[in-house]
Amino acid sequence: MFKKILVPLDGSDLAAQIIPQVETLAKHANAQVTLLSVGSSNICAIGGAGEAAPCPETPLANQLEQITARLKAAGLEANWIYKLGRHPAQEIVAYAEENQVDLIALASHGAGEVAWVLGSVAKRVMDHAPVSVLLLRVAEIEPPTLKSEMFYSMQTP
Repeated sequence: MFKKILVPLDGSDLAAQIIPQVETLAKHANAQVTLLSVGSSNICAIGGAGEAAPCPETPLANQLEQITARLKAAGLEANWIYKLGRHPAQEIVAYAEENQVDLIALASHGAGEVAWVLGSVAKRVMDHAPVSVLLLRVAEIEPPTLKSEMFYSMQTP
C-alpha cells in the first residue's frame, strides 16, 4: 500500500482541502506524509524536516507548520519541505522520484480558461508522475465558450 504520501500545496485554502482525505488515508495505511511547496522566493530552503529551522515569519511557512502540527497531533508522521523552483510540476515529480514516494495527493482547482490553453500543475503532475496520483477536484470551472456559441449569442436578439 502507500507508505509515503506527497502532498503538494501552493498556500491556498483550496489546495489544502486535500488534507482531510490524506489524513484518513495515511491513518489507514500507517503512511508518512510530506507536504511540499514550490516557489521562486527563498522563504527557506527546507523546514520542518530537521535539516534547517522552520521559518514561521511567512504565511506559507505558517500554513505548512500548522498542517504538519495537526497531522502529528492526529498521530501521523509528517513533515514539510519548501523547494525553490520556477516549475512546480517538475519539482513535484522530481521530489517524488528522488524520495521514493508511493502516492502524490493534490487538489485541482484550475486556473480558469487559461488552464485550458496552458495546462495546470495538477495535469502536468498526472502526466509525468512516476507513481499513482490522487486528484481531488475542489472547484468547478466552466469550460471555455465555443466560438460557435459566442457567434450564436451575438446573433440572437
